[in-house]
This record gives sequence, structure tokens and C-alpha cells, in this order.
Amino acid sequence: MSDHPAPDIPRTLVVTADFPPTVGGVQQYVHSLVHRFPENRVTVLTSTHEGWEASDATQPFRVRRVPTKWLWPGRGLTERIEEVVRDTGAEAVLFASGYPAAISGPALAKRGVPYIVATHGIEHWIALVPGGPALMRSAFGRASRVVAISRFTARAIGRGVPGDVPLEICHPGVDVDKFRPDVDGGPIRLRHKVFDRPLVVCVSRFVKRKGQDVLVRGMERIVRRVPDAVLLMAGTGPDHDRVVRLAREAPDRSVVFAGVIPEEELPMYHAAADVFAMPCRSRAFGLEAEGFGMVFTEASASGKPVVAGRSGGAAEAVVDGETGLVVDGRQTEAVAEAVSGLLLDPFRAEHLGKAGRVRAERELAWTGIAGRYAGWLREAAG
Repeated sequence: MSDHPAPDIPRTLVVTADFPPTVGGVQQYVHSLVHRFPENRVTVLTSTHEGWEASDATQPFRVRRVPTKWLWPGRGLTERIEEVVRDTGAEAVLFASGYPAAISGPALAKRGVPYIVATHGIEHWIALVPGGPALMRSAFGRASRVVAISRFTARAIGRGVPGDVPLEICHPGVDVDKFRPDVDGGPIRLRHKVFDRPLVVCVSRFVKRKGQDVLVRGMERIVRRVPDAVLLMAGTGPDHDRVVRLAREAPDRSVVFAGVIPEEELPMYHAAADVFAMPCRSRAFGLEAEGFGMVFTEASASGKPVVAGRSGGAAEAVVDGETGLVVDGRQTEAVAEAVSGLLLDPFRAEHLGKAGRVRAERELAWTGIAGRYAGWLREAAG
């Protein structure tokens, strides 16, 4: 299945605080979505970060910037949005990184410009704190539609969505042309001197919620069952140095750190894996949880079996027993058992990987996701 542009859309202004050259899950989501829209029908309004000129020069659609690193809600942002709406003739606005920029939405609706709000992890967190739902209702009250990335986030976000505003669940997409089973992971194995060793790959920001520390602690058990197994971790973040220190206690040569990897090499890292694992866990009494987990579906699209932690929407990104295994990411033994079990059972691992690829093509390709947004935008614009 090829990942081609979505059907036609009304002239649309996409407002987002998260957009390249900055990196992150929301940035990737918004950029991937907008790239599936017809380039002459969409304009992006976003914040300004170092390297923006070079980044914007590579985009096929128009990008406008506000001279701040964040889209601060208020009259200034609303006036800037209205200005770009007039300049571009936009018939609808998509707040692609949701709250708080969507506070400008009701003012647009009063002027006859419909808006849609796409939500992510931050709205889930806001919906659970005192006063949060009321703040969200003020922003979402005149929306044509609010979109959640998982059933998990929708349960909380629904508290801030008025009853007469449709709340849709739309999982993030995956580029099934970029992440494929036939990508060659050999160069990655050679670069990190893994060669033909059983390989577990984890690609993610190093934050405690993602569970890299549990993977490292589990390597002793994994190596005991699968001699010569190795864990390759890519990324950086505030928990990186702590995990590096933990790795000194792991079996010799069993943990390799790749650092920050270029976006274009990400498919090769997935291709190099025998198993992809990210044992995420919820923290801060559930306020900090995995909204969905796009890395899981990228691994599945690459034909790899996945081990995920039971946190938030991760169980929607990975179908337990069908495309991978979902375990308690707080339990080192459970994580090690799942990972080593797949390394020891190549037939089952291959079966899960193939099922993950089929699901990615049928349900999660960006073509279909962008097509749903296109329909909602056409409906909003009348």
C-alpha cells in the first residue's frame, strides 16, 4: 500500500506550536499529516526556532512564523491567525497541537471561520488537573470537532469537550513507504559492531516514563537466556546519563548507546532489530502516561515484533498477542521474559512482525489518517 496525498481539502490554515526544525512526537505527527494534504491548499502558522529558514525552504507548502518560541494564547495570537486567514483565504483552521493555541478558536468561529482541534498528551494531562477541563471547554466550545490520538486520552479529554462537539478517536499514522520490512539494517549492525548477535532496539527520548532503565536492568536476565544478546538504544534526554551509569552494571558488551540518530536513518535502526522494545510506564499518579507511541507502529510497519509497557494508549499501538506483547513496564522480570522469549522463538517473532505490518497498512497508513482529517475539514467548511 502506497502512502500518497489525501483527497482535496478546503483552503486550510494549520496552527501548531510543534513543527520542524524542532523534534518530537507531536512535531512528527503534524509534519506527517500536513505533508499528505495538497500543498497548494494548506498553510502552516508556527513558532520560530533556530534553523527555521533552512527547514521552511524544504517544505512544499507555505509556512508562516510568529517571532516567539511558543504560541502564547491571547489577542496577539488571535490577530495573527486572523491576518493569515485573510491573506490565504483559509476556509478552515486546524489547531494541530491543540491547547493552548486553540483558545483563539472561539473568536474565529464568531467571524465565520470553523476550526478543528487535534489533541495529544498535554491535553490528557490538563484534563486531569483541577480547573483543566473548564479551561479546555473555553477553547473547544465552538469547535467543529475535537480529535484524540487514542481511546485512553479521549477518556480524559472528553471532560473538556462540550457535549455538542464531536470527539473523534484517530490514531497517529505511520509512513508505510518509509518503514518497510525490506529496509536493510545491516549497516547499523556493522556501525555498532553488533554483527549477527540477537538484537533488541529501543528508539526514544530518555525520560523515566519510557523505561530504558528497566531494559538495562533486564539485560542480565535476557543474556542468561539468550547468550550474546545486545540492547541498542538511540536517543537522548534528561534520563540518558542515569541509564548510562546503570549500563555499567549490565553484562559486558550487552548495552550499546547510539546517541541522537538522523531521522532518515530511523527505518534502518528498526530494520536492524530482532525485537523492538520500549517498556513505558505511567508515573505521577497517572498524569504522565504514554498517549499512544508512534515508535511502536513504526517498528510494526518495519515487520518487527514489539514489546511495550502497559501505559496509557500503548496497548492501542500494540495489539497484545497479535502484533507484539504488552507487559508491566515497571517489572524488570516481566520485560526481560517477554524480550528473551521473542528472541528464543523466531517463528512467533516473525508472525507478530508480519501481523504488525498488515495492521499498519490496513489501519494506520498516513493516507487513511489524512483522508479522515480531509473529510472533517470539508464538513467544517461546509
